[in-house]
Amino acid sequence: MSDIENKSKIIPVLSINASDSLGHVGIQADIRTITSLGLYAVTAITSIDLNDLPSELIISQVKNIVSSMHPKVVKLGLIRDAQTIKAIRNEVIGAKSIIVAPGIFSSNGEQLIPDDAIEAIKRHLIPIASILILRSKEAEKLLNIKINTDDDMIKVARTFIDMGAESVLLRTSKHSDGLLTTLLYENDKAHFFTSHNTEGWQKHGIGGALSSAIASRLAYGDNIVNAIENAHDYMHKQIVYAVSNKEIESRKTVIYNQFLSLLAKYYNISHSVSFYADKLCVSTRYLSQITNMFLNCSPKDVIDDYLLKEAKVYIETTNLSIQEIAYKLGFSSQTMFSIFFKRKEKCSPVEFRTKN
Repeated sequence: MSDIENKSKIIPVLSINASDSLGHVGIQADIRTITSLGLYAVTAITSIDLNDLPSELIISQVKNIVSSMHPKVVKLGLIRDAQTIKAIRNEVIGAKSIIVAPGIFSSNGEQLIPDDAIEAIKRHLIPIASILILRSKEAEKLLNIKINTDDDMIKVARTFIDMGAESVLLRTSKHSDGLLTTLLYENDKAHFFTSHNTEGWQKHGIGGALSSAIASRLAYGDNIVNAIENAHDYMHKQIVYAVSNKEIESRKTVIYNQFLSLLAKYYNISHSVSFYADKLCVSTRYLSQITNMFLNCSPKDVIDDYLLKEAKVYIETTNLSIQEIAYKLGFSSQTMFSIFFKRKEKCSPVEFRTKN
């Protein structure tokens, strides 16, 4: 069977986004998420390391993909030119589901999109969004309003609905001390989610991965609510999100969320289960019961999975030596790190770097 025939049996998801040379965000990250969820990622690049491509070249990419692959789901990420935004809108308007996740600010707060392009997003992309995904800071920028309460989040979401969006996901509002609040607003219903895992939710690249996972679930036929639930479950398995479930004892939920936050903060300092149990003021046995309930695995497995994920990022996206990576991750020696990596990945760090 030819490659074209094989691809025709796979559901395509189109990502229109910027290229990031380090691979943490943008097109590269979208491809990883979409393919890991079993779909076929097709892409149009809008800029390379914030150097914008000519509008004609961007539109040519989109036209070619739309005419040949007919993707029913499109994710619109970082597009920095107002005229390009308008032209892209005309090319993707026929898609069944359009996810608008413009990434107006970087994870460190830098504005990535000029103001005229922000106005173009308001005029041309929000009205066609099946789901609009924004951080609260981005919503504040778009509407020139401050979000200080849950009610403010609802008002902002309703404003975007009035502008044409079918549903809105507002992420990572910090108006409650020690918590991040996310709102899904669809069909005149507000669904709130809170998390103590402030490190995980705000980690670089998480928003892009979440929006790609949502796009993938919509491509499988999920409705908006199920797509977000399944996407959160996927991200949760990547050990970046905490959970909030009213059916689970609140104390265990709090401890679990705090464990993930501590892990994000101290993974390069200690790999010991007892270290985290002590900080949580619980026994290692009780912490094991909690992780087994949420993840069906031990706290040590959670720690190791987190370390392996961070190790792969360093190996794939930096020129650091294996020894330097070992020390950055808190291993006492390169040998100990190599033993750990080979046990988990079935190959050495050097072999992994060579293959990737």
